[in-house]
Amino acid sequence: MTLTDIKFSEFLKDFEKTLKYLFHEKEDINKLSLKRGLPPELMNEILSERPLSVAIPEQFGGRGSKVKECLGILAAASYESLPLSLTFGINIALFLEPVSKYADESVKKGIFHRFLENQNMGGLMITEPDYGSDALNMKTMNQEVENGYKIKGTKHWQGLTGLADYWIIASRKALDNGELGRDIDFFISDNSIPKQQVVVEELYDNAGLYMIPYGLNKLDLEVPANFKLQPETTGIKMMLDILHRSRMQFPGMGMGFIKRMLDEAISHCTSRIVGSGNLLAIDQVQFSISRMQSAYTICSAMCAKSSEISGIAHNLATEGMEANTMKAVVTDLMQECSQLLVQLSGANGYRISHIGGRGIMDSRPFQIFEGSNEMLYAQIAEIITRSMKKQKQLHLFDFLSELSLTSEACLHFKNDLSFTLNQVLSQRKLVDLGKILARIICISYVLDLGKKGFRNDLVQNCIDTVKQEIAALMCSFKFDNTVQVVEGYTDQSSWLKFA
Repeated sequence: MTLTDIKFSEFLKDFEKTLKYLFHEKEDINKLSLKRGLPPELMNEILSERPLSVAIPEQFGGRGSKVKECLGILAAASYESLPLSLTFGINIALFLEPVSKYADESVKKGIFHRFLENQNMGGLMITEPDYGSDALNMKTMNQEVENGYKIKGTKHWQGLTGLADYWIIASRKALDNGELGRDIDFFISDNSIPKQQVVVEELYDNAGLYMIPYGLNKLDLEVPANFKLQPETTGIKMMLDILHRSRMQFPGMGMGFIKRMLDEAISHCTSRIVGSGNLLAIDQVQFSISRMQSAYTICSAMCAKSSEISGIAHNLATEGMEANTMKAVVTDLMQECSQLLVQLSGANGYRISHIGGRGIMDSRPFQIFEGSNEMLYAQIAEIITRSMKKQKQLHLFDFLSELSLTSEACLHFKNDLSFTLNQVLSQRKLVDLGKILARIICISYVLDLGKKGFRNDLVQNCIDTVKQEIAALMCSFKFDNTVQVVEGYTDQSSWLKFA
């Protein structure tokens, strides 16, 4: 029997059962989460269930790289452990899918075999100490030599540092004049081969996600020619395709995490008696949990949409608006839900052994890595405003009502959106506008999900919640704020002199 002979619902159920046993019976996930890393034998037991097979093509023994299955596995993992889900997310979106799409056919079989049979893992190296989001100026270089390429440089903050068996490494071509090429090249390295081993110079003391090692990596490698990824056009577009596909899989990691925060909140507020009733009877508690249910609805809609549009058959290099929307909004919602759970849980929530307290620290970096949310929101606004100028349509509602992605959703926000954008926006205003546009796009996903049969009361509550959020964001957007940092602020600002 092959893996594809097993229905995904059964495959997923078995995987969930395994995680529940390993994290709640064999081990205690709350205690495990206080330690760095995960015991190797436990990780091997998890990987022996072949969860990463969902991102391996059928012809190589996998389940076929279906986005729905990838997101289902990510959600199942994040319900129990967000770091475990991120570990899978790194392997799926940043290694296995790029290998499936861009690697030379001669190397795929060996790599996929080791993932399926030997519990191997892989990651992606882009970020450098001096070049975070400024990836196009990275200094890691590659030089063609006989039978392959030499790669030299320094990378850091790669998830699975010192743990991954394979890496995809981004670099720039060394030119004859001593400069580096403008395009980006990607190479696979195999840590089991001496000439391809990545040297870990330092492991970082990351404040959350204890299960995942991060650190500083020194590269001085030599890889075969067939280990170079082959772009469809340029390496930069290949990088955008990879990153946008990864951002569209964030809802999978968010799904299980948000559901867990919501389930924990409802359970606690139902059982916690205050006076003559439980916490759930309190109006402010109802408001808080309704926001968590709105997050659950939006994330569900994102997962459904991503399943339709983000498979490796699609090139996502130009799909920045939807990729940025999914990544930025879902990670904001993850952080908000963990904060709400801690608030509802009282003092007990403020413990790293509590799923809420741990969730705050574990979900926080999601708003930063793969593009900080402020940057992504600004990019969303820039995409829209550029398109408006090109079409000479400066009325926001009229423009959005003609855009297929927002035409239906924007009708719910007509009063807020009926104004003209006729001035150059500051970066802070672009961020505000991007937040508004991203949430309208999310409501379009929610409306689509509602048409498929998703329960209507959750859809309507979600729309009302986002209406309030957009009204508040519009106040911020329209407020004339040009406040600048006061330099040398300590002069004449010590309160002790005035008391």
